[in-house]
This record gives sequence, structure tokens and C-alpha cells, in this order.
Amino acid sequence: MIYFAVIDTNVLISGMLKRPSIPNDIIKKCLADNIIPLFNEKIIAEYREVTARPKFHFPISEVQTLLNSIIHRGIWQNPEPTYENLPDPKDLVFYETLLAARKKFPAYLVTGNLKHFPATDFIVSPHTMFDLSNTNNEKSE
Repeated sequence: MIYFAVIDTNVLISGMLKRPSIPNDIIKKCLADNIIPLFNEKIIAEYREVTARPKFHFPISEVQTLLNSIIHRGIWQNPEPTYENLPDPKDLVFYETLLAARKKFPAYLVTGNLKHFPATDFIVSPHTMFDLSNTNNEKSE
């Protein structure tokens, strides 16, 4: 089964920092398995800005390869304004992108900060997304 997901920046960073890890598995699934990443220019811009922070020491070529792969494999999705009041205003683009995508197909927001978003069954932790994507794949084999 294919899943569509907006990947919060904290999941991307966690996956790049710690290998192996569930967030890293989510990134791998976005690049070559059954999770199709959803993005837009604001999300990619945030990924670029955060991965470029000196404290992470990510090689520029590694970041560029990763972002190019997300863009190549993923689906561009324009956010639609919701005017939701989230604890971190920078999270709004992820939430609005998710809600716009859900008008077309089932989609998830994968985040390590569940408390920053409304409680729904389609805003999930990396562990939940990993389990969901693996369970349904095993059933379809």
C-alpha cells in the first residue's frame, strides 16, 4: 500500500542525525519505498534552512541529494490557508499542506511534535507511520 505524507522537519533532522532509527527508516521509505512525500516551496525552504545550521555539520552534497530525491519522488502540494492557531507558527505550512492534500487522497503528517498539532488520527509519530506502512505491506504480500 502507498502512503502520502508530509514529513515534519524534526523527523528529517532526526533521521539524518541518527542511523539506524525509526525517523531514518521513514526517510528511506520516502525515497524508495511506500511513502510518497508531500512538499511545497515553503517546506523545502525550511528543510534547506534547518539542515544548513552549523550545529548539524551535514555535508552540503548529502543535503542536496536528499532534497533532490524528495522533490523527484514526492508530490508538490500547495497549502491552503486554515488560519489555525498552532503553538509554533512555522508548523502551519505543514498542517495546511496536509489538509489540502487530504481533499484529494488520504495523507498523513509525520512529526515528533504531536502536541504542536490538533489531535487527529492522520497526524502521527514516526513510530506510528513506520508500523502502519509495514503492517499493511506485510498484509498485501
